[in-house]
Amino acid sequence: MDKRTGALLCAATSAIFATDAWAQAAREQLAAGSDLTNSEIVVTAMRRTENLQSVPASITALAASELRDRRLVQVSDLATAVPNLQASPAAGDGLPIFSLRGVSMSDYNFNQQGPVATYFDEVYKGSFPLLPFAMFDLERVEVLRGPQGTLYGKNTTGGAINFISRKPGFATEGYLKAGLGNYRRYEAEGAVQTALGEKIAARIAFSWANADGWIRNRLPGLANVNAVRQYGVRASVLVQPSDRVNFVLRLSTSLQDPINFGIYARPGPAGVGGGIYELFGGSSYFRTGLTDREIESNRPARFHQRTYGASLTGTWQVSDSLSLTSVSAWDYGNLFIPEDTDGSPLKVLESDYRGRGAQIAQDVRLSSSFPGAFNFIAGAYFHKEIIRGGTTYRYFNDIDVNGDGGIDDADCLDPNGGAFIACQYDNRYRQVKHSAALYSDFTLALGNRFVLRGGLRYTQDRGEIDHLTARLLGPTGNPLANTVPGDVNNIDASIGARFRKGMVSGKLGIDYKLPGGNLLYASFSRGYRANAFNAQAYFSPTELNVARPETVNAYEVGVKSQFMNRRVTLNLAAFYYDYANQQALNVDANSIQSLVNIPRSRIYGSEIELGWKASRSVHLSAGVGLLDTRIRRGVLSGIPLSGNRLPNAAAANGSAAVDWEILGDDNRKLVAGASMNFTTKQYFDLFNTERIAQGSYAILNAQLAWRFARDRFGISVWTKNLLDRHYLRYAFDLTSTFGYDYLRLGDPRTFGLSIDAKM
Repeated sequence: MDKRTGALLCAATSAIFATDAWAQAAREQLAAGSDLTNSEIVVTAMRRTENLQSVPASITALAASELRDRRLVQVSDLATAVPNLQASPAAGDGLPIFSLRGVSMSDYNFNQQGPVATYFDEVYKGSFPLLPFAMFDLERVEVLRGPQGTLYGKNTTGGAINFISRKPGFATEGYLKAGLGNYRRYEAEGAVQTALGEKIAARIAFSWANADGWIRNRLPGLANVNAVRQYGVRASVLVQPSDRVNFVLRLSTSLQDPINFGIYARPGPAGVGGGIYELFGGSSYFRTGLTDREIESNRPARFHQRTYGASLTGTWQVSDSLSLTSVSAWDYGNLFIPEDTDGSPLKVLESDYRGRGAQIAQDVRLSSSFPGAFNFIAGAYFHKEIIRGGTTYRYFNDIDVNGDGGIDDADCLDPNGGAFIACQYDNRYRQVKHSAALYSDFTLALGNRFVLRGGLRYTQDRGEIDHLTARLLGPTGNPLANTVPGDVNNIDASIGARFRKGMVSGKLGIDYKLPGGNLLYASFSRGYRANAFNAQAYFSPTELNVARPETVNAYEVGVKSQFMNRRVTLNLAAFYYDYANQQALNVDANSIQSLVNIPRSRIYGSEIELGWKASRSVHLSAGVGLLDTRIRRGVLSGIPLSGNRLPNAAAANGSAAVDWEILGDDNRKLVAGASMNFTTKQYFDLFNTERIAQGSYAILNAQLAWRFARDRFGISVWTKNLLDRHYLRYAFDLTSTFGYDYLRLGDPRTFGLSIDAKM
């Protein structure tokens, strides 16, 4: 641990004790029994139902009301409300790549599982084809920072995001909400539940949205891009045969098939095309006369994703102090992303990404609630995932290389094109991964104030990729040659690879309950991300390789505090990470790419989250994340990375929100809300390319809601990105090969109106 990190942790610890002293003084000054108290926030982050303030970990919990009031409707929107969380829309807003405390991934192929795990009602869903559109009818979202190695289904180095849907109940109730907005947006969401008998209840919920694209396509007759067209349905059934046993069955499906996202291709000096067209009598493209939110795309194709899921959660209260929980799940999904990667009327680069997958998972655990000092959770986990995927890249498929007046296979094979111009490269594969684990977690009270916590997990991961074949195709898709494994006699020849790895992970921590009732904690945890295959093999059999596992050793101290009769909640955390073997794509001088490991990086930082019930009608909340990331050792594409910052890891980010009940009583209320989120400068690549970095920016949002008839009806108006700020959310340097920077833009100003009714 370096000197700056030690100073940061010492300062945080001092601040913690100072905070508790302040809290004690405030309690002494306030009148007892004030009714201006925050409601209790209950989470299940540690696989137990607990008050958030009692959980010794850095967690942000967003209740359904906060998701609604801040209009967090896409999964990627979570990054605007959670300190030290970033979301890169590499595969679209509904399928973001999360970076948490600087831990992220740089290989976005469909076979990869990210270091920040996503769980839907305790079911892990890791690969892109299996991730549903699911931001509707939620009870809450929990974001856990730091390695998760003892309680959760998959080992992760970055953290976990838990989406918890509304559980069916026996009371008949429901709601319906409808809205409209600019860009011809129409949306609806609703749910209804009822008892089907004394022991059975059901709930069904849906969400639907449709909107035109907000990037205008200036080519006549072609659609605007970045559109919305999606729906999701979830049916849940609760069966409660006795007071000690209950089962919840959840069935869900979702569909997204809008006009795909658009690429803002910022031309380099030679234009989009990099001067290649000039060699054959044509000209490259320079985006003349277009604004940032205009495009001339010759391929505004439809994105398509369909998911299906089923899970059964059973809970048996074996005795007054022991409970058994089982979570069984099956998922299936398919995904197709056709991309006009050059964002121009030319065919410099076009890409098709295909994937379909299925998984089964089983988690079973025994939990204790003994009245004594010792308690535990012990369990077993199994997960199997099968992904079939592939990618097609089309290079300069509008150049007549041989000048014969047509574009066909002869142009691809012409020596002047170098098996690149007027060619396509296609690969496909099947990947199977198994993960099996035994895990345990315990707490041991050491007197009235200290609690010792620990956990241990052994995981056996194994994987196999087979039937990987890559081929050279002509501009019309005709197979011309086998490139991986390079068999001249069999155009469909294939190769494979496999791995098997056992790993021990765990944690150790201690809590101290301060005299004022607040919580001080310190912990060490070790997490890992399993081996990974490079499925982006197109030119050589050596491209299909296996990267070593990533590991993170994490040290954290923090405080959970409430004071002024719980009107103020202040949570602090400071951490240090030793990050080893981060997986990244490497491209050598011959354009051969492999998945490699960056040997060593370090991360330190902190989070501060504040909630303040300033009065009966005003509530304020804020959160700030601070990060300092550095690569200590590593070389990528022949370029030393030592001293570089990690991508998608801004030095500071955060948000603030205020809700003001302007007027109201038990029958009606007028509530205004405003929120702001900000991010300082961040890089999008491991090389820290300044030209495509995003500088600091802030986004303002606002909402005004009128609720009446004792909260049964409501109408609200809202706006996001009120000042219409232009900013980048993802960028990639393609200037050396194709002559442009690949840029993805943040959403423009949006606004709308919603009405809702409750049963």
